[in-house]
Amino acid sequence: MSDGSSIETLVAILRAEVARLSPGDRLPSSRDLIVRHGVGPVTVSRAIALLAAEGAVVTRPGSGTYVSARRPRPVVGGEPDTSWQAVALAGRHVPPEAPDEQPERLPAGTVALSGGYLHESLQPTRLLGGALARAARRPDAWHRAPAAGLSTLRTLFARQVGGDVGPEDVLVTGGGQGALSMLFRAVAAPGDPVLVESPTYPGALAAARAAGLRPVPVPMDEHGLRPDLLADAFAMTGARLLYCQPTFHNPTGTVLAPERRRQVVDVARAAGAFLVEDDFARLLGHGRPVPRPLAADDRDGTVIHLGSLTKPASPSLRIGAVTARGPVMRRLLGMRRVDDFFIARPLQEAAVELLSTPAWDRHLRTLATSLRHRCAVLADALARELPGWDLHRVPEGGLHLWLRLPAHLTETDVANAAPAHRVSVNPGQPHFPAEAPAAHLRLGFAAAAEPADLAEAAARLAAATRAG
Repeated sequence: MSDGSSIETLVAILRAEVARLSPGDRLPSSRDLIVRHGVGPVTVSRAIALLAAEGAVVTRPGSGTYVSARRPRPVVGGEPDTSWQAVALAGRHVPPEAPDEQPERLPAGTVALSGGYLHESLQPTRLLGGALARAARRPDAWHRAPAAGLSTLRTLFARQVGGDVGPEDVLVTGGGQGALSMLFRAVAAPGDPVLVESPTYPGALAAARAAGLRPVPVPMDEHGLRPDLLADAFAMTGARLLYCQPTFHNPTGTVLAPERRRQVVDVARAAGAFLVEDDFARLLGHGRPVPRPLAADDRDGTVIHLGSLTKPASPSLRIGAVTARGPVMRRLLGMRRVDDFFIARPLQEAAVELLSTPAWDRHLRTLATSLRHRCAVLADALARELPGWDLHRVPEGGLHLWLRLPAHLTETDVANAAPAHRVSVNPGQPHFPAEAPAAHLRLGFAAAAEPADLAEAAARLAAATRAG
C-alpha cells in the first residue's frame, strides 16, 4: 500500500471516530494509532495534520489530540454547506460585482461585440515577449521595487501626462481598476457622494459602491459633461469627488469639448473637490490629435490622473499610473504600503522595456489604423442592417460604439437573443448610476478576430431582433 493511500485510509477511520465522539474528547495517542492500524509514525502525523487543517481536531503539544469544538460542517447533496456564511457576513454588505468586460470563453463561432480589450491579433505579443525576456535578464530584476514604482517608469508615465508633471508626482499601480478602488477609498469616506458622468464605466460604479460611496449622475450631451449641471450637483450633494473620462469616454466615445475642459476643472476646484481623470483611452486614438490631459494644465492638485497600459497592450499587462500632487499622494503611498507594498518589479521592468523601444510607437500607429477601420466597418454595417438604431456618434478613439435602441426593443431582449445567433453584446443599463433614460447597447469593435466578422455580427443582430 502506498504512503498516500495509507494516509487516506487512516484519515477516513479517524473521521468516523471523531463523528462518534463529543467536542473535547481525546483521540488515541500516536503510539496507540501506530500499533492499532499497523502504520508508521509519519502516516499518523500527516493524517492528524489533515484533520487539524479541516478543523475536525485540535492538537495540544505534550497533551494529545482532541475533538474540535467546531465540528466539521455537513456536506449536502455532494456540495459543501456554506449557509453559515450568511450569518458571518451579516451587516457587511458589498455590492454585486461589475459585469465582466469579456467572458473568458465564448461559444465557438461567436463574434464578440462585448468586452473591453483588444483581440490577440491586435496585441503586440512579440514586443511583450521580448520586453519581458530582456527585463528578466537584468541583474536586479527580482529585487524589491520602490513603493511608488521604478523611477524610469514613473518618468515615462509623467511624459505621457505632460505639463510640468514629474516622476515624483507618479505612483505606479497594478492596472487601472485596482487604482480606481484605491483612489475612491483614499479620497472619500463611506457614505459620501461621488459625482459621475451618466452613462459611465460600470467598473467605476462597482469600485465606488464597494468603497461605500454613493454614485450621483451628472448628465452629458454631445459635447461631454455639462459644467452647469456639474456645478448644481456639487452644490446639492456637497460632494468632494468627481470621476470622469474626458477623452474617448466609455461607453459613448465622447471627447469633452475644448471650452468645457477648463470649466469642468474650475467647477471642481471651486467646490473644493478632487477630479479623477480616467484617461484609459489616451493611447487608443484612431489617428487624429488627442487633447492634452486635464492634469497637464492643473497646478494645484485638483486633478488626479489615471492612465494604464492594459488597453493598448494586453489584459495581462497590469501596469497603470496615478498622477497626483500634495497630501493625497502621500495618502496613496501609505495605502500602497498597507495593501501590497509594491508592484512586481519584473512587470515594471518589462513595461520600461516596452515603452522605451521604437517598436512601441509603431505598434500604436498600426493599432490606430486598425481601430479606425474596424470602427468604420461596424458603423457602416449597423447603418445598413439596423437603420432604426440610433448611433450616438462615430468616435475618433476608443473601442466601442454606443447605440440607442428603437422604442419597441429592450436591451434585455436583444442581449438574450444575441447568443442564439452567435454574437455577444453589452447591455447599456449597467453603465448608468441610476435609471437609464432609454434602452442602449455598447458594441465593441476590437475584440472580434477580423473586421469582416463585424459586418457579419451586425447581420446576426438584425436576425436576432427579427426573430424576437
